Amino acid sequence: MRAIDLHVHSTYSDGTMTPAELLKLAEERGLSAFALTDHDATKGLDEILALSADSPVEVVPGIEITTAIPGKDIHILGYYINYHRPELQEFLDNLIFTREDRNIKMCERLHEAGLSITYEALRNSVTPNTILTRAHFARFLLDAGEVSSMQEAFSRYLGDRCPTYVHREKVLPEEAVRMIRKVGGVPVLAHPILYGFSDEKLEHLIVSLKEAGLAGIETVYSTYLPADERKIRGLAAKYDLIMTGGSDFHGSNKPHIQLGSGMGKLFIPEEFLDHIKAEYLKSYGLKSSSLSENSTVSGSASASSEETEDAPSAPGLLTFDMDGTLLNDQKQITPATRDALEKIIQKGYVFTISTGRPLTSILRLVDSLDLQKYKPLISAFNGGCIYDSGQGKLLHKEVLDADTALEIKRIAQKHNLHFHTYTEREVIAERETDELRFYSDYVRMEYRVCEDVLAEEPCPYKIIIMHLTDRSILENLQKEILEKFSDRVQCIFSNDKFLEMIPITSGKGIALHKMCDILNIPFENSYAFADQDNDISMLAEAAHGVALVNGSKGAKKAADFITFSDNNHDGLLPFLNL
Repeated sequence: MRAIDLHVHSTYSDGTMTPAELLKLAEERGLSAFALTDHDATKGLDEILALSADSPVEVVPGIEITTAIPGKDIHILGYYINYHRPELQEFLDNLIFTREDRNIKMCERLHEAGLSITYEALRNSVTPNTILTRAHFARFLLDAGEVSSMQEAFSRYLGDRCPTYVHREKVLPEEAVRMIRKVGGVPVLAHPILYGFSDEKLEHLIVSLKEAGLAGIETVYSTYLPADERKIRGLAAKYDLIMTGGSDFHGSNKPHIQLGSGMGKLFIPEEFLDHIKAEYLKSYGLKSSSLSENSTVSGSASASSEETEDAPSAPGLLTFDMDGTLLNDQKQITPATRDALEKIIQKGYVFTISTGRPLTSILRLVDSLDLQKYKPLISAFNGGCIYDSGQGKLLHKEVLDADTALEIKRIAQKHNLHFHTYTEREVIAERETDELRFYSDYVRMEYRVCEDVLAEEPCPYKIIIMHLTDRSILENLQKEILEKFSDRVQCIFSNDKFLEMIPITSGKGIALHKMCDILNIPFENSYAFADQDNDISMLAEAAHGVALVNGSKGAKKAADFITFSDNNHDGLLPFLNL
């Protein structure tokens, strides 16, 4: 069994190694996983998750939130947090503000005490975006020759009882636990032995945090003695908390602590991470739906309103984006994901599709992937139509009005950008471009060049404007179009190359509601799986929105949950295999 480390800091807080350096070191040490848990900061997570996409080391997105009760700081770890959620960032911004206010005042006190330190010099001594902690003060004083060691800096100047220390306003640990839960994460009490509490006081804290939603307790830690670990294991069992462990690695700021091995004897088993993932999936809630093992509801989505009116409600509607979500980059469903999909459909869940692809393209794809046997409802054109594949019947349609489509076409022409729309069976454009050939190959759909696309389709489902190499050009165009037509169109990215204009009355979120209505499934039983900006409305609207870790920031921000792995590594599997 390989080791993991669930408590690691980078230069984005008070560690001395960058995310890239941490990942390289974890690979060299043979770790199977580690969690980046910077103090009150998530700025390193995008960077390290991108770097780890092809690494054998799994990176867990985490945080360590500094809280306080009277007389003592308490640290709360959070694992698999959806760090894109605005409520978390607002919460952290407030913590950073109070920390920086404290830092300025403490620099002033230290300077008044005769030490060569100013806030400006301290801030300039670290990389931008670093969250300044007392470790940075200690390092600065050591480098300036004011102290002989980091320990001396804390004992003489930075400790809680030192005259130059400034206390800062902090949140209660219960608030941090609730916030971590709110953004889908798993909250854990960090290094409880370090607080020096009596047994009674520690248990009182645990009971209070458990009521707020605490899920775990750090049971294995670099400085624990065997008796300490036995004590925390006993508390974990007594209060039904999962056990976690970490080195609390800070690089050269704690030179006696090594990544993965702590002070030399630390070993954190992989099963600790399995327990965290299980807790995360428990909050996802698929298991707790009203599904009966003896359910006789068909997995087929094909049904008329007359057929569904008196039919028993299915336990849930599963709607999948295809590219980058259900499909890997080779446009296939992996065997493991397909097997999980089969099993969940057999339990009564209804399989549906929501895609930006044209209807002809998605029908061909459904057939080639052997998905037609489920007779899914299909939302195509980003919600522009809903099609019953079982009956071969169009159930709903939304199109751009002719005047708006014409104005959008003129804007694209003004900027000399590729644009196209569709007939029922083909892509149509007014000139042949690299973009047109790329798109045709991407959706496996024929194209035709004609003199005037809107003469053939005056009220199209959507218009796509493309640029193959520079998303910023499309972003500027997006702003221009929304300034003029925000009351008439949605202007959304389905990937970095495709900017799509659809009616304001369209969209995947609206289509999801309509599919639930058509199938007589309560909306609170809706599950959406997706990865891009054109999926945002669906992820935000669904009762359970799951974004792929390979997805866009906008998609993750809108989702309730984020997968552990990407679409090429069965990212959906844990969310189906329940």
